[in-house]
Amino acid sequence: MSVGYFDRGIHTLRVSAKLHQINRQRLIEALLPKFTSPQESQSGGDVNHIVLLQGGQSETRHATDHDPVFRQESYFHWAFGVEEPDFFGAINCSSGQSYLFAPRLPESYAIWMGKLPILDEIKARYGVDQVHYSDMIKDVLSAFNPCILHTMFGKNYDSNKFSEEAKFEGIELFETNNEILHPVITECRVFKTPEEIQVLRYVNKISSEAHKEVMKKIRPGMYEYQLESIFHNYVYFNGGCRHVSYTCICASGPNGAALHYGHAGAPNNRKIRKDDMCLFDMGAEYNCYASDITCSFPASGVFTDDQKIIYNAVLKTSRAVLKAIKPGVRWDSMHMLAEKEILTRLIKAGLLQGDVQSMLNSRLGAFFMPHGLGHFMGIDTHDVGGYTEDWQRSPERGLQSLRTRRELEKGMVITVEPGIYFIESLLEEAKNTRYLRDYFVWTEIDRFRNFGGVRIEDNIVVEDDGIELLTKVPRTVEEIEALMAEGRQKKVELPQQNPTLNRSCYEKN
Repeated sequence: MSVGYFDRGIHTLRVSAKLHQINRQRLIEALLPKFTSPQESQSGGDVNHIVLLQGGQSETRHATDHDPVFRQESYFHWAFGVEEPDFFGAINCSSGQSYLFAPRLPESYAIWMGKLPILDEIKARYGVDQVHYSDMIKDVLSAFNPCILHTMFGKNYDSNKFSEEAKFEGIELFETNNEILHPVITECRVFKTPEEIQVLRYVNKISSEAHKEVMKKIRPGMYEYQLESIFHNYVYFNGGCRHVSYTCICASGPNGAALHYGHAGAPNNRKIRKDDMCLFDMGAEYNCYASDITCSFPASGVFTDDQKIIYNAVLKTSRAVLKAIKPGVRWDSMHMLAEKEILTRLIKAGLLQGDVQSMLNSRLGAFFMPHGLGHFMGIDTHDVGGYTEDWQRSPERGLQSLRTRRELEKGMVITVEPGIYFIESLLEEAKNTRYLRDYFVWTEIDRFRNFGGVRIEDNIVVEDDGIELLTKVPRTVEEIEALMAEGRQKKVELPQQNPTLNRSCYEKN
């Protein structure tokens, strides 16, 4: 069988459709033991178990005819790698064969959207055994009679949203099961193959270089969104990354204390000042695989003493966690290690006072790092599988924000993102809480009220005896200052006010 590939030109990574063939085979191997009898598990028995997945659907924006740029549904992409909307996919667990069902498009499609896809071209491109039109699903699947259709319905324990089952006209004629597939395919996605890691390695490289470009080009007086645009341009122009993994967080000064800054109500629109600490959390996406990198640095290019205190505290925490990660460690224990390191550094800097263990028991660390230490990453930025029925969230402050508590194993890809933030509402809560307030040296804390925050986020693969660090950006104070000094050797022109474009030119005469 000929196998196609995904790429965006000779300067980008070529991703073979074998990546998805391997994923389908892994899914079959994981599903077979779940079927009814030992005999059937080994051979498929007299019943053909068919996995049926429905891809993302085309849509228009609100009540308009405007099509937003399509991005494939993640489970469907994991199994088939199809870029276009309105597809179905099926896998015969007995024969191992795979099928795509493409939408039957009208001839007028070619006028507005381009050449109609030919079924044999789809088959070769995505490396499946057969391709049919989606209005033929009932007839094609009936040929496997009798068959059980395994559709996917289950809860994402991170988002608390449910996946949508595949539906087509005539599905009621088949015996269906929506309980087995979801937990099995989710667990498969937790562990990345070498082929998937290669894509993650590539998109981390491109995103790392884009972060470096931002650090070189930032100048006080720019707006946050202008740095966001530099990142977008770099990953798309140089890496073929049409999508970013999530809305970019380009926080300067006090905005660094807003954990998910950059949303529609705070759209990266602040003017950057010379004395600001910047926290830029941005990641590109390639072939639907994500990166998620945060760099913190001074807008001026040179750290002040106070900026060094907070930055180095987070950096030492990050490196302590990276050194401790290996198969067998629990993620919540890594989070507690991060909290201990942060509190220890803040005591040493004179911002806190007292016993570290007492602070940990009082959950004081969550007042400086209210989010979890990191999350699984893959096709989704916050990838699936962090929680299942066997792994429940902690009720404790800070720990309840962890996106997984699992024991780490080889092949998992996870982010490590400790941070220190000066969040006004949390500081006021601590000040008004009797058993917490005395840990704080308030005269020192008050100096950082408008500081914002520092986060350092790296993406790693868990290996046999440690990690592979995918993120390649400068991290020490000296490395960052050297890179930013290099960038300042080239002049960057800031947009100037155009006197011909003033408000009067938009007014009716």
